[in-house]
Amino acid sequence: DQKVELEAEILKQNEDHDTSDEEDSRNTVGNIPMQWYDDFPHIGYNLDGKPIAKPIRNKDELDKFLNKMDNPEYWRTIFDKTTGRDHVLTQEELTLINRVQKGSFYDASYDPYEPYVDFFTHEKMIHPVSNYPEHKRSFTPSLVEKRKVGKLVHAIKMGWLKVGQPKKEEDEEIKFYDLWADSHSELARQKMHVPAPKMKLPGHEGSYNPAPEFLPTEEEIAQWKEDEPEDRKLDFVPQKHDALRRVPQYPMFIQERFARCLDLYLCPRQRKMKFNVNPDDLIPELPKPRDLRPFPTVQALCYRGHQAMVRTISVDATGQWLASGSDDGIVRVWEVSTARCVREVSLGKNQPIKCLAWCPNPSVCLLAIASTVVILNPYIGDRLVATATDNLLQSFEEEEEGGEEKISGRSTSGYHPSQGYCSVLKFVLTGGAGDVARERRLLRGCRSKQRQRTSISPSAHKATQNPFSKCKGAVQSVLFHPNRPFFFVATQRYVRVYNLVKQQLSKKLFSNSQWISSLSIHPGGDNLIVGSYDCRLSWFDMDLSTKPYRTMRYHKRAIRACCFHRKYPIFASAGDDGSIVVSHGMVYSDLMQNPLIVPVKVLKGHKVERNLGVLDCCFHPHQPWIFSSAADNTIRLFS
Repeated sequence: DQKVELEAEILKQNEDHDTSDEEDSRNTVGNIPMQWYDDFPHIGYNLDGKPIAKPIRNKDELDKFLNKMDNPEYWRTIFDKTTGRDHVLTQEELTLINRVQKGSFYDASYDPYEPYVDFFTHEKMIHPVSNYPEHKRSFTPSLVEKRKVGKLVHAIKMGWLKVGQPKKEEDEEIKFYDLWADSHSELARQKMHVPAPKMKLPGHEGSYNPAPEFLPTEEEIAQWKEDEPEDRKLDFVPQKHDALRRVPQYPMFIQERFARCLDLYLCPRQRKMKFNVNPDDLIPELPKPRDLRPFPTVQALCYRGHQAMVRTISVDATGQWLASGSDDGIVRVWEVSTARCVREVSLGKNQPIKCLAWCPNPSVCLLAIASTVVILNPYIGDRLVATATDNLLQSFEEEEEGGEEKISGRSTSGYHPSQGYCSVLKFVLTGGAGDVARERRLLRGCRSKQRQRTSISPSAHKATQNPFSKCKGAVQSVLFHPNRPFFFVATQRYVRVYNLVKQQLSKKLFSNSQWISSLSIHPGGDNLIVGSYDCRLSWFDMDLSTKPYRTMRYHKRAIRACCFHRKYPIFASAGDDGSIVVSHGMVYSDLMQNPLIVPVKVLKGHKVERNLGVLDCCFHPHQPWIFSSAADNTIRLFS
């Protein structure tokens, strides 16, 4: 019985001391903004890693009013965001809030007016506060001062420095000016007067009896006669006469008088005012680069693994994977954060990868490669997305040979599950594929010695179309408008803008360059940058003119690639000098305000090999980072 009573007493004590801490699941995420959990049904996690559910707060205005009338503690009840519960303020907390509102100290026991005790001087101390001995230089004459004094003494002895001379006092007389004087007075007119040119005074050679050293020899006289009148030093030949009465008449007298009259007649009588303009005032004031952040500044990672020059790179829509193609015919897929190669696909040693692009649709994992246009599933990322992409490729159906030959000459189509890609279009024209646009359609420009052709392959119809029968010039690059049915085709010197709905030429842009290499469009769609092999980067404002709004020459060698960032107001250009120029390009919604273009950073890190530098560059879709590939077989990330 005693044992049973003891156990009952222990149980009762445990029940009395039991608290609600175990039942109250408190927030353990720390001091972070709680608005991060606004769209989630929980507010943090407990010690076991399980989410803490939010308390149900479905009170309407009527419930709040009734609670206000019935609850006597309503006036001091607050909502705690960290726990998601209502908290009743205690008397100590209310006292603390009242003191803070009045501007008093939060601690009532603190007295700010207590007498100050000067503990440093109120008691006489035997020992010093610091027992550190004084340095030797505090009582030793300074050697530096000794040298200075010696130099001054030597200058006084040599007479270079004079001591004791009083300084000349400046004239302190107050100067008065006549405020009401006429600015067009006679004095001002005299200052504007230009005197007539004076005649050159005659020298010893003009005398009738010159000294022997001024008389020319026969050779000099013969040379004087052979020279043109403009090349002669003197207009006459010095001669010597015995007397003044023997001097003959001067034959050039009338010509000299006429020239003198012309000098007096044609001499300007008014002095032209010249403006002294500071050249620095003509330069527009640009904002400082630190005010235009963020933009890439330093190299963060280097992706190594290719055995040949990397011609093209592309980042997927999520920003997690990076695809690259090189001249060794190998496509590599890298993980952006770790620089690890997760997939490697070989398309043949004799098939250099000229261009590739990710599908912008995040629900599928597709990669378009333009050696011969190949649709590739790299099997990375989410397994469900890779499976959905695989099912999409398996549903591909071959078209009839006749219709396909009508479009592209020779082509092959089929799904290769063992190799992991679907070869949708294979063009065998000389020159290969020109460009692949990262848009809703797969775009391809073919360059051939016999014919030029631009093909569009909508993914819904699985059929290649040639929208224009004739292509004027060699196609260098192609591009889709981000939000309008416009199609950009860049030839050697011009950029043609076609309207795909009306099937007609909408605009023709003049680049003023000899050979276009690349182009990129602003996410807004009204501005375009065009890079060229003659070191020029042209900015086009298509609403303003068909000619470049601004031409920039920041590269010393040919520009290979240029690109815009999708979210940040920055753009970049890469060239054969091994550098990447990052510029700030702000486009305003006000049509009356011109775009602001400011170069902010020059990124260097690639090596120039075989006279080739950076071959391609692209921005991260979400971060202000830029990727670049070059002829040194590397890919670099600048953040």
